[in-house]
Amino acid sequence: MPEPLPAQLPPFMPGNRLNLFFYEEAVRPIVERHFPGLRWGAAHIQAGSDVLGFDTERSMDHGWGPAITLFIAQDEHSPALGARIRAVLSDELPFHVRGFPTRWRDPEDGSPVLWRHGDMVMATSRPIRHHVGVGAERNVLRNWLGVDPLRDAHWRVQEWLAVPTQRLRTVVSGPIYRDDTGELARAREALRWYPHDVWLYLLAEQWHRIGQEAAFMGRTGEVGDELGSRVLAARLVREVMQLCFLMERRYAPYSKWFGSAFAQLGIAPRLTPHLSAALSGETWQQRDTHFAAIYRLVAEQHNTLGLTPFVDPTPGPFHTRPFTVLPEGAHWRALREAIADERVRRLVRHQHQVVGSVSQWADSTDVLDAPPWWDHLRQVYRTMADSD
Repeated sequence: MPEPLPAQLPPFMPGNRLNLFFYEEAVRPIVERHFPGLRWGAAHIQAGSDVLGFDTERSMDHGWGPAITLFIAQDEHSPALGARIRAVLSDELPFHVRGFPTRWRDPEDGSPVLWRHGDMVMATSRPIRHHVGVGAERNVLRNWLGVDPLRDAHWRVQEWLAVPTQRLRTVVSGPIYRDDTGELARAREALRWYPHDVWLYLLAEQWHRIGQEAAFMGRTGEVGDELGSRVLAARLVREVMQLCFLMERRYAPYSKWFGSAFAQLGIAPRLTPHLSAALSGETWQQRDTHFAAIYRLVAEQHNTLGLTPFVDPTPGPFHTRPFTVLPEGAHWRALREAIADERVRRLVRHQHQVVGSVSQWADSTDVLDAPPWWDHLRQVYRTMADSD
């Protein structure tokens, strides 16, 4: 007798755990039975709060449910094979895994729906409109990153700078359930972190961004522009948080999970009270006091990395004005001098020509989440790195 279908959605479980069950109990047996000898991988390393491990019960209301991508060995994949795999899964997947429907969206034939939650639909008709992607392993990664991570031994400078950190983070942190060829593991290792000199360049740019506006928070408050002062305080807090991700060699996620991911950094327990107080201070002077502590903490953290000779971590006034800053340009200059790669040095020749990666200067979701933009950006970075 068939197992009765669940009458409602079970309690929340993390999506990465659910997708492991989905792979082990539903997808793997079907693919292995119909395609013996096929080399393939299975992972969840693209979009989704569950990929990052930040999903909660609230996440189940849309874009959440059993979902993985199958990465077929490059020399074995074809469009016809991909279509066959998707069709077999549509015909044979169970209607649910651990009580969570495997169907996404209503049946096209109008068959009865027992219940739905978010994008998941409990129904008993086939074919099942599942959420299993299928593609050649390098093609899938290229579509997600805009460039093949294994095309060369190392990405070129412009490729590192044009791919947003939110995309890099999913690839290096999302769960991999199977990897017959080892390509997924190699891609993850290749993208684990920036090459050393690119890292130095990004750190230099982040310090530069902080230095450009550090004195403005107090200056706007001094003339009575309290709203402007608070906006600048928030901007500076975000820039400091970005700096901390870079110093701890962790890719920052997109804005929704930026604070949650920051809380996982080693420096967060020491820095967060001052960041919060800088945002909530009633006057620019109160905010300035906390920024003094913030700047000292991150400057001391810089020295612990040992990337440059010692840089004085003592904050002081901005020229003769009573606005707390760090020694102007000190970290930028020290990091620039530590860069050995000539193409990277060309990107940081002049203090007023430093732009950093797309994740440092772009706030547009349409830029950060659209690979076609990155092709244009790579051309710009290539021109900058190659120019004399």
